[in-house]
Amino acid sequence: MPEVTAEPTAQGREAPRGGWQPYHTLWAMLLGGWLFSYADRTITGPVVTWLIEHDHGMLGSASHPHALGGLIGSLFFAGYMLTQFPGGYLGDRFGHRTMLAVSLLWAGVATLASGMMSGLIAFVVLRVLTGLGEGVFYSNDRSLIAQRTPPAKAGLGMGVAITGLSIGLTVATISAPYLIDWGGEVFGEEDAWRMPFLVLGAATLAFGWATAVYMRRIGGPLKATGSTLRLLGISAVLCAAVMAVYLIADGAGMPSWGVAILECVLAFVLIGAIFARRSSRLGAVSRNRNVLLLSFAFIAVMWNLWFFSFWSVSIVADAAHSSFQNAALVATFNAGAGILGFPAGGMLSDRAKARGWGRRPLLIAFTVVQGVLVLVFAAYLQTHEKPSLWVMSILLFVSSLFFNALQPMAHALLNDVVDATERGAAFGLFNLVGEIGAVISPALSGSLFDHYGSWTNAVYIDGALMLVSAVLYMLIREQTSRA
Repeated sequence: MPEVTAEPTAQGREAPRGGWQPYHTLWAMLLGGWLFSYADRTITGPVVTWLIEHDHGMLGSASHPHALGGLIGSLFFAGYMLTQFPGGYLGDRFGHRTMLAVSLLWAGVATLASGMMSGLIAFVVLRVLTGLGEGVFYSNDRSLIAQRTPPAKAGLGMGVAITGLSIGLTVATISAPYLIDWGGEVFGEEDAWRMPFLVLGAATLAFGWATAVYMRRIGGPLKATGSTLRLLGISAVLCAAVMAVYLIADGAGMPSWGVAILECVLAFVLIGAIFARRSSRLGAVSRNRNVLLLSFAFIAVMWNLWFFSFWSVSIVADAAHSSFQNAALVATFNAGAGILGFPAGGMLSDRAKARGWGRRPLLIAFTVVQGVLVLVFAAYLQTHEKPSLWVMSILLFVSSLFFNALQPMAHALLNDVVDATERGAAFGLFNLVGEIGAVISPALSGSLFDHYGSWTNAVYIDGALMLVSAVLYMLIREQTSRA
């Protein structure tokens, strides 16, 4: 029986006045889930940058190391993308609480194993498997918040919880140089890169266990066995498909960005299968015009998120000719802005809806401002031979502030335009389509750097895509009656 109908929800109830409420604890736990899962995936970018800078045998000897490094990130997101819709569907069937606990425990084990691998192919397989497990977190997190939070606070709840994304990005970016230095002391220079994966994997595993205990407490036993076996079966097939595409395309000499695009074909096949089932409840989601517009507009959002999250350290280091440590500190201005942006965006959208304005106008405005700021950043890099670290820090922070604020606006708007029984599937489809941007962005951007010797062109593309997404938001039809 779907969890949305099996458990008491916050829908239809007045928001309690004052004091700490049970849904606040839920937000805090999910914030922690975002923190650890994003730290796990973000650490790959700084580690790849370190491997390239130190001419490590895994990457440094490649003829196009940035393209190969970006492809590793893209393959993670190929796995992450492909379990978005199955994760939402499994959450609707086995319970959103169950899938959240399974996702975090899976991520912890897979991240730990990533730090134990030797050889590029084995490492890539583990990153794909990490992505497959983490892919089920998003749709179930959004659904559980909507289910257990008073409707008037849904946007704020989504913003507060996803603040963990920004904290995780910050933690991974700042800690990477220090964890690698510690790894050098413990394992030696050649294996120093392993330490970030081992530390973050262990931390995620511990928090995943705490999450499972909490989820049982708030809703009873978890349907862990059936859901885990079903996810294992799905993941085995999808991992084999992702690696087959990678190995065949790489053997044929295809460029890294081409491999990433082929991986997206897998997603389009899955989307096609969803549309083929138009008579089912799943098909109802695919017929929702607003869901489709939001989903395709979010390709640009995920492109931006993982272009800067994966390559920000390299962008700063290359532009300012700074050290790895200094570049990592500057890059945290991009990551840390979400600590303010996410909850502010959710709160502002809740207030706009309550006043009868709707969420869409704010979403459009914030997207346009962010896109323009990214273009300004690109122009600054292009016109200054050695950009100021302070100016880059300010531009990264302000643009990221608007970028992070617009995300919970889009999430809350999606929640408004779907039925409660279709919420998990809708969020799964939304992130499945959006993750196309995350799959292509790291690989294509790395290839552009190897070709031009600069990140400027990649930054221009990023800003232009954000402005295109604003146009799609303009086409959404939103009911603007007062909440």
